[in-house]
Amino acid sequence: MLQKGEPKALTAVSLAAVALVLAGLAVAVVHFHMPVKETYWALTPPVIAIALALITKEVYSSLFLGILTGAFLNAGFDLVGTLNQVFTGGIIKVLADKWNVGILIFLVILGMMVQLMNRAGGSAAFGRWASSHITTRKGAQLATMVLGCLIFIDDYFNCLTVGSVMRPVTDKHMVSRAKLAYLIDSTAAPICIIAPISSWAAAVSGFVKGENGINLFVQAIPFNFYALLTIGMMILLITLNVDYGPMALHERNAVKGDLFTTGITKEAQADASQTEETRGQVIDMLLPIVALIICCVIGMIYTGGYFEGTGFVESFANSDASVGLVLGSSVALLITVVFYLVRQVLPFASCMECLPEGFKQMVPAMLILSFAWSLKAMTDGLGAAKFVAGVVANSAGSFMNFLPCIIFLIAIGLAFATGTSWGTFGILIPIVVSCFQGSDHTMMIISISACMAGAVCGDHCSPISDTTIMSSAGAQCVHLNHVMTQLPYALTVAAVSFFTFLVAGFSKSAPVSLCFGIVLLCLVLMAMLRRQRRMI
Repeated sequence: MLQKGEPKALTAVSLAAVALVLAGLAVAVVHFHMPVKETYWALTPPVIAIALALITKEVYSSLFLGILTGAFLNAGFDLVGTLNQVFTGGIIKVLADKWNVGILIFLVILGMMVQLMNRAGGSAAFGRWASSHITTRKGAQLATMVLGCLIFIDDYFNCLTVGSVMRPVTDKHMVSRAKLAYLIDSTAAPICIIAPISSWAAAVSGFVKGENGINLFVQAIPFNFYALLTIGMMILLITLNVDYGPMALHERNAVKGDLFTTGITKEAQADASQTEETRGQVIDMLLPIVALIICCVIGMIYTGGYFEGTGFVESFANSDASVGLVLGSSVALLITVVFYLVRQVLPFASCMECLPEGFKQMVPAMLILSFAWSLKAMTDGLGAAKFVAGVVANSAGSFMNFLPCIIFLIAIGLAFATGTSWGTFGILIPIVVSCFQGSDHTMMIISISACMAGAVCGDHCSPISDTTIMSSAGAQCVHLNHVMTQLPYALTVAAVSFFTFLVAGFSKSAPVSLCFGIVLLCLVLMAMLRRQRRMI
């Protein structure tokens, strides 16, 4: 336990450590002409940001210091150049990006819809209905998992929708916000990466040249061991009632009535302070959610050319998820407002009051996302992608049977450091295809699966991942609480997946490898359960 004053001391020590690292780099670069671009030094900014976030428990300053480190390296330690890099090449650049702005607008609209549903009493009504049908903590967690599996269109959409729908239910049954955030995060990217009709399938297929991307994606699903074992992990954790690591403390406190352990978030406090509207009915939550799902699907296939004659699957493959989600969510927001006005559950003035309130609730997530994107821009400018690509290409020669598990580890490291799965796909999948295309189709499929699995795993673990950030926002959980409680679970599945990919590299059989992975995961969790019972 940290004593009073220790966080400030940790921050001071961390700042001093960063200053020493930067001073050492400056000496190495300026005086010894040490190259930093396209070398392992390119990964320094995200490593510093992640380490500081985990040590100081303060995410904003940690991300900014990571950005500052990257700017120093990109500018060759020139002060004016560093300022230009931070803002012109970083924050302003990422906020001028069409895709990023679309995601931020989507976040804002979802925040507005959540506020409308809460003010209308739809969330409370759903909570009352669910409490009469879901009677146990296990049931609440399983319901959250099932809903997350059903919303497989897009991970951003999944995180915020599942969070807003299931928060009243899990709160009623004393499930910690950290556990809710874990369930949301584990049914976001891991589900999207095995769903052929999703924005993720479209992204992966776009990185495959000279092959049918969607067909390869479908063939890779049985070998995507991290995603499949993550689903198994959730089921086992819930049914066996086993928790370990920091999550165990959060769950024990939740049973006693403290859902947050480290203090309630401002967003959750704002929700709790609102007067519950008793006129609301379950339909006041269900119709907006259904409208959101339908409109977002239509928006995505619209951007893919469906209404111009393109097929449904091809429309998803060609879709612009950012624009599609904005179009769909804006129409759903309009439908929600009109519906509430017609039902007279909210006057027009109250509907309009919800819009800025919803915006304010999303500001923390938007700020973290903007910083995380800026940090990635710094890393990209330093050539981290080319460095990692060279490492993978050099390892492909004499380790063919070991290549899937090697690619899995490299993808984890890259996605963890950069906070992006899609960027990892873009770097590694073309290399994998070039290594095996025309020679060993099965090994190419397994290696593509290893790349996707590792990218999702690294994204799952990373505190600067946009999906991790939005899972925290959806559960209204302190972001670093979510990161610290999820990490042991994600690393458990990662370790099991590593050995499963090792088996797959030699057996080249999905059923054999997956059965091995499931058995190994069960043995690990049974050992954790016995340890938990001894400690009680």
